[in-house]
Amino acid sequence: MKEFNYIIKRILQMIPALLVITVIIFAGMRLIPGDPAITMLGTHYSDAAAEGLRHKLGLDQPLFFQYLLFLKQVLTFDFGNSITMNAPVWDLFKQKAVVTLTLTLVTAIFTIIISFIFGYAAGMSRHPLISKTIDSIALVMLSIPEFWIGIQLMLIFGLNLKLLPVGGWGSTWPEHIRSMILPAISGAMGTSALMIRNIEEEITKIKKQDYVDFAYSKGLKKGVVRNRYILKNVMVSTVTLLSMRVIGMFAGSVVIETVFALPGLGSLLMQGIMARDYTLVQSLVYIFAVIVLVMNLLTDISYSFLNPRIRLE
Repeated sequence: MKEFNYIIKRILQMIPALLVITVIIFAGMRLIPGDPAITMLGTHYSDAAAEGLRHKLGLDQPLFFQYLLFLKQVLTFDFGNSITMNAPVWDLFKQKAVVTLTLTLVTAIFTIIISFIFGYAAGMSRHPLISKTIDSIALVMLSIPEFWIGIQLMLIFGLNLKLLPVGGWGSTWPEHIRSMILPAISGAMGTSALMIRNIEEEITKIKKQDYVDFAYSKGLKKGVVRNRYILKNVMVSTVTLLSMRVIGMFAGSVVIETVFALPGLGSLLMQGIMARDYTLVQSLVYIFAVIVLVMNLLTDISYSFLNPRIRLE
């Protein structure tokens, strides 16, 4: 019952946060200099066409009424049509979200594999040379921008070895997965570096705890102690960091999608910003915000399953 009350309370707390987000989104778009109607119509436009587009977008109304119109759209999830693409925003989102969600999922998988292998090796190793080498590699990975890693992977595995596509999305799911390998590895490098160091530090700290020594003194096998007493406790902080980074992967897909020419939400958002498509940009940013808040809630709920000592209250 306490868990249910906690979830309801967190959902209610999301309401004022979303209202503040709508104000920030609305104000941010209006602070961009220039006339959006003229930007959308291009250099060859007439005053009548510009005036008609302003009326269609509601830009000829006072700002307060414009905000109420936007608020009505987000509350009903009826975002209207994109002006520049002449299609419903929700349909565009569903179409492009498949690409971005696939990229985020594959990136998270690579991140988990890389970080747990090297983080566990660094934390459990008794040889300082191994842990220092892994730390050095993680530091280098952390300092290199994702787009530079992506370009190098494209040159090596795409252009030189011709093993993987250098861009695009393909037309079938096998092609989709192949096209995600290089972008996912590029996006996973920085997050993996953070998680490697986090896992190593947590393992090193937990190994010194009294309950671990007590478990060994009871004659439990090393594998049991590592899995039940060490790794399980490492998971709490690791899940927190991973969830934060997965949110960053999803919301920050603009760079990776631009480098690899992926037709995802990041590319769609950039097109909307460049075209000053108010309806499209406002709606996408709001949807991103809702997803981030929901993922944070799911992360908090997962704590109680990973560690029974944590209670949702």
